[in-house]
Parts: sequence; C-alpha cells; structure tokens
Amino acid sequence: MKKSIKYIFGGVVLCIFMLNCSSGGGDDTPDPGPDPGPGTINPPSAATLAFPEQNSECTTGSNLTSTESTIVFNWSDASNATSYQLFVKNLNTQNTENYTSNVSERSVTILRGTPYSWYVVSRNSGTETAQSPTWKFYNAGEAISSYAPFPAELVAPALSAKLEASTTNISLEWNGEDVDDDIETYDVFFGTANPPTEKVSTTSNTNASVNVSSGNTYYWRIITHDQQNNNSESQVFQFSVE
Repeated sequence: MKKSIKYIFGGVVLCIFMLNCSSGGGDDTPDPGPDPGPGTINPPSAATLAFPEQNSECTTGSNLTSTESTIVFNWSDASNATSYQLFVKNLNTQNTENYTSNVSERSVTILRGTPYSWYVVSRNSGTETAQSPTWKFYNAGEAISSYAPFPAELVAPALSAKLEASTTNISLEWNGEDVDDDIETYDVFFGTANPPTEKVSTTSNTNASVNVSSGNTYYWRIITHDQQNNNSESQVFQFSVE
C-alpha cells in the first residue's frame, strides 16, 4: 500500500512538471521585433561619361545650320539610377542648360564652333544624387586649321572668397586646356575694377602672385593665348580681404 501511494504521488509530480514545461516555459523563437517597414532606397552611383570625349573636337553630329548642330551626349548606366540630369555649359557665355533623361543618352542642339563642358547627375526616388566628373569639348564648326583654347578655369581664390585682414600677398591659380595642346601664355588681369582692365603679368605658368590689402574687393580674369594666335577669355572671379 505504501509503495502504491508512493508511485501515485511520483506520477502526479511528474505530470505537473511536464505541464509547466509545455505551457509556462516560454517560447525559444526569437522576437522578430517591430515591422521594419519599406526597404531603404540605395543612392545612385555616378555615371561614367562616354561622348563627347574629354578635351576633344566633336565632329560627330547632325548639322542643322551653319551655326547649330545636334549632338547625342552618351554615358554609362549608373547603378540604382532611374533618371539623369544632363548639364551643358557654353564656355564662351558661361550659360548652362540642363536636360532630363530616363536613359543614358540625350540629344541636344548646341552652337557650332564653340567650346562646351558637360556633366551628368544620377537620380532616383530617394533624396541622394551622384555627379559625374566634368568634361570639356569643342563642338566643331566650319573647317579650320586650329582651335582657340578653352577659357581658363579659375581655381583660387574661389569665387566670393573672404580672406583674412592680415593677408598681403596671394597666388591666383587656374587651369588651362586646349584641343590642339598648344597653349603658349596667359595674360593675368587683376584689380579693384569690375571687370579688371589692368594686365599685371603674362606667364606660361598657371599661377601668378599678386599683392592685396585689407578692406578691398578684387576682381581677376585670365586670357589664354595659343601658338596659332588664338585666344579665349575666362569669366571674372571676385574675392575680398576683410
């Protein structure tokens, strides 16, 4: 009898233990956490430019008139991009036009016998964008033996820069490029008049040292000359010394 009671008691305890394990022991499945919501939009990559080529003479295109031609700008597909914005700048007038495209090319009508620069911005439905490098080319006009240099690209001081009052001497810096690769000299115009009319130096370098003083605003520009007596004029940059 005692043994029967002992077995019955042990069985009851075992059942209670098993019930606790199955109902109250918790679930080992990890909590998935809150709903992550819609997926993240990956930013687009920068496009790789293809045509017109860098520092080239563009002779491919449909000549509409003696002054205009249509060029098909082309670049590689950029990852995660759904649209593109093409920026084309007339380097003579400094005017920039922009065009949209859903594919990696865009046909644009531009002036013949004129230097241009261009770049592409990749976009998608997100807020981030990516910009390609900027390329320059010369859109061919009537047949000529040589081309004017690209207008010099002014680098430093940056446009509208503000320099410390203690500054007394600075280096003007720029970049020069030419389809014919025959740049000879640069004329440096610098002063407080806008546009500057005083030529302060002629150099074959892409920099020139000038003296400045506190409380003045200065303007500067570069005229580039090549070996065939062609020339081009940069835009005017301005900076001030506090």
